[in-house]
Amino acid sequence: MASGRLVKICLHFCSMMIIIAHMTTSRSPIDRWTITDAKELYGVNEWSAGYFDISETGDLLVKPHGRTSDVAISMMDIISGLKARGTDMPVLLRFGDILESRISRINDEFCNAMTEAGYKGGYRGVYPIKVNQQQHVVEEIMRVGRRYHHGLEVGSKAELIAALAYMDDPEAVLICNGYKDEEFVELALYALKMGIQTILVVEMPNEVPMILRVAEKLEVVPQMGVRVKLSSRAGGHWTDSGGDRSVFGLTSSQITDMIDSLRASGHLHCLKLLHYHLGSQIPSITHIRAAICEACRFYVDLIKEGAAMGMLDVGGGLAVDYDGSHTNFTSSSNYRLHEYCADIIECVMKELDDEGVPHPTILSESGRATVAYHSALLFNVLQVSQVATTDVPETLPDGSHEILQSLMDVRQSMTGKNVQECFHDATFYRDEIRSLFVHGALSLRERAVAEKIFWDIATRIAKHVEGKEYVPEELQGLDTALSDVYYCNFSVFQSLPDDWAVGQRFPIMPVHRLLERPTRAATISDITCDCDGKIDRFIDLHDVKKTLSLHEMNGGDYYLGAFLIGAYQETLGDLHNLLGDTNVVGVHVGENGQIEYSREIEGDSVADVLSYVEYEPKDLVIRLKQIAEASVRSGRITPEERRKIAEAYEAGLRGYTYFEQ
Repeated sequence: MASGRLVKICLHFCSMMIIIAHMTTSRSPIDRWTITDAKELYGVNEWSAGYFDISETGDLLVKPHGRTSDVAISMMDIISGLKARGTDMPVLLRFGDILESRISRINDEFCNAMTEAGYKGGYRGVYPIKVNQQQHVVEEIMRVGRRYHHGLEVGSKAELIAALAYMDDPEAVLICNGYKDEEFVELALYALKMGIQTILVVEMPNEVPMILRVAEKLEVVPQMGVRVKLSSRAGGHWTDSGGDRSVFGLTSSQITDMIDSLRASGHLHCLKLLHYHLGSQIPSITHIRAAICEACRFYVDLIKEGAAMGMLDVGGGLAVDYDGSHTNFTSSSNYRLHEYCADIIECVMKELDDEGVPHPTILSESGRATVAYHSALLFNVLQVSQVATTDVPETLPDGSHEILQSLMDVRQSMTGKNVQECFHDATFYRDEIRSLFVHGALSLRERAVAEKIFWDIATRIAKHVEGKEYVPEELQGLDTALSDVYYCNFSVFQSLPDDWAVGQRFPIMPVHRLLERPTRAATISDITCDCDGKIDRFIDLHDVKKTLSLHEMNGGDYYLGAFLIGAYQETLGDLHNLLGDTNVVGVHVGENGQIEYSREIEGDSVADVLSYVEYEPKDLVIRLKQIAEASVRSGRITPEERRKIAEAYEAGLRGYTYFEQ
């Protein structure tokens, strides 16, 4: 009996220990936070095209060769390496391996689509320099693109001069777009004479006689193209790039005049290429199909007119899915690269085969889709401003103003059923309190107490309505009003100008602590002294979010990253508040899997940006020393202090324009 009772006690004890252990090691689904949750919250799998992921330790990973490769490096390891080398935030990272991967993908997908469809022409990729003119980017593209004979597109004399120094592949094509003066045309024809496959694309009718005149002078037979204005248009930010209102290109009547002129002068055989440009970042594949079908009709008729042709340039427009929604939303695309290539080939074959016209060499100018993924901006959070709901008094001191007590009564009487009424009352009393303060009837401390009470009420109301199917209109957006402001060490105008200028959304997220549930809803402010220097719209799968989920600052460094910024952002950057170029570091993965840092370019110093706006740093030092010397003579400072002031001033000139730690 005693032994049986003992066994029962032991079994009961063991059962209790198992239950306790389960309670301490498992959490409710509400509390559980996993890597999958982090991926879904920040949309990493959707927008990254396989180039970014999250590690089991909660750090953001860079997968430079894409999702099919096991090679991955931690963003925090990159940051540690930068800090050890003395590189300060913010820093622009350029991943050369991603750039190589993008060029390979675009070329391979077109070639695969041609093989599958039985296409009898070829493909040549052309990188438009305007998308990112940085020397390192252009050099890398030409280096890794050589095996595909990847060429360049230019739209100005300066871009042409830059491109000529890198066109050492006789099979790569150099497309010359944009307005052209005689010097531009002369340089392009000299390139052709040297064996560079140069095509002068006619954008304006008066360019034809100029090209022929310069070609005759240089004794070279020009290769010409014509840019056509299509009636087809695309949606998005840059819809005016195409259609009848397009700035560049020739109308149907202008093209026929050009044909007649070339035929009369015996140069119709010089017309080799048809070019069109529907726009940048075309989100819908329907618009792409419509444009290529219309362009093919022009191509067929040019052949019938006797032009040599042989090349069809579909321009740019291949979209980047910035928000990961895979829709025809402005910042997205409802097609993949494979579908884009396959649809172009299918449309060209259908239109040309029906007319018995040989398949041309297809050229595409995919700039955004080539370079967007390879650049990321890293920056640190400097401080956080939160709506004050701490130290809210439970009672008010005797003698407090009656309107303060009325506000407190609202707080104490609030329930889940009267939140709308409480919001109305709290807003009324808050406004009255502010009015009384302005007229001197309330003290600063009384107003401060009132603000704490009001925001505590607002916070409680927001929690009550969170997740509710119906939220009264005046309570919608309350969570945004209660959001934190994270002050970050960068400039929107310098590094993300399209966010400010045209509302382009870029993926932004923490690069570490992703195993922790983010508990703060935040907007981002940069360090410029400008109310527009903020980001308060963020990507979302179904809409645009007004806040970004971030972690509570815990006293350590907190790093965020902005991604897919390789297209246009460096070129369009602005010196607002004289915040210059950031530090730039090229990152590669070595054969042994280690991180290799290359092309470390120091960001602008204060002296650099001052010289851009016509200050002479040496003159500034002289002027400062003269002012300081006057202060010595008047007895305000000592000669030793004058020396320290001059040293501090000169050190400031040498310093980084961003916050230094």
